[in-house]
Amino acid sequence: MTAAVRGWCPAAWRPMAAGDGLLVRIRPALGRVSAAQALGLAAAAARFGNGEIDLTRRANLQLRGVGEADWRPLVEALVALDLVDPDPAIDAQAGLTVAPDWRAGDDTHRIATDLLALRGEWPALPAKFGFAVDAGRSCRLSDTPADIRIERSVEGGPMLRTGGQATGVALAWGEEAAAAIDLARWFRDTGGAASGRMARHPVPLPGWAQGDARPAQGGPLAAGPHPLGALYGLPFGRIAADALTALVDRPDASAVRLTPWRLLLVEDAAAVPVPGLALDPADPLLAAHACVGAPACPQASVATRDLARRLAPHVAGLHVSGCAKGCARSGPARVVLTGRDGRFDLGLAARAGYPPVEAGLDAATLLARFGAC
Repeated sequence: MTAAVRGWCPAAWRPMAAGDGLLVRIRPALGRVSAAQALGLAAAAARFGNGEIDLTRRANLQLRGVGEADWRPLVEALVALDLVDPDPAIDAQAGLTVAPDWRAGDDTHRIATDLLALRGEWPALPAKFGFAVDAGRSCRLSDTPADIRIERSVEGGPMLRTGGQATGVALAWGEEAAAAIDLARWFRDTGGAASGRMARHPVPLPGWAQGDARPAQGGPLAAGPHPLGALYGLPFGRIAADALTALVDRPDASAVRLTPWRLLLVEDAAAVPVPGLALDPADPLLAAHACVGAPACPQASVATRDLARRLAPHVAGLHVSGCAKGCARSGPARVVLTGRDGRFDLGLAARAGYPPVEAGLDAATLLARFGAC
């Protein structure tokens, strides 16, 4: 019997079948992988998969192209690296995204560590459900999907906010993790499984979880030097195993932190070039979005990334989607190309799958349209 399942939220112990093999997702604790772990991960990706590693919008890693017979040896290797929990039930729990610029002992690190220490108390939640801890001086994860957020408020204290709400409730220091778990239990007990996500849950929040606290202003990090090391951009969120090896196999790289913005933060490292990765935040490939496309995704009817690479220098705000699902970018883009029946529909200021302004275009026509020939 195959170990694979179909769906869009794979895990290590329950991989997803894709067009290029099994897709195996890992969620390192605190979004941090030591240099030694990263080297082991790169070796495992090349040995058991096709050597391609994706960084997701929730700061997870996905190993691609894993063969059916190679899946269990891969997971065993990842367990040995302490990148996957040996208990499949723990591995399948809700995700936790942590603001990647935390420092040891600060509020983000403390709260995330508290939450992880209480994993045995987390209720069973839908596969897409997730927590976010973002309690630094500037909130970083406002545009990152999450159902329960622990943030720093504009007043400077901790706060709890749910997905879809602009405001939340102020908390006392030290009660953040327990409050997040209590709210997750409330979601479960009020039938949240039917909704799947907090923002779609029709039941009003309990009174104790309502408030007018607002999160501190901030925003995502950008490629280039950083006080903690160097941020490298991954075009389309993908890194090859040999590039990951080159990134960390040097004396000044101590660990890699995952981000939800297609960036890897290499701790203690100088911002020196690595082939295939970007250090310039203005690199047009870092602003373009494209899913894996055909043939790697069975949902897609078109190849996407070669076209996106050629168009990116000519089209600001580009999204090339293999189908109407829009996995690479859920929000609208200035120019969106949606695959349909082997051709592309062109949309402007729209999401993938929205009614197009022009339909049935081929790649050559689009390259000529935007001056990329």
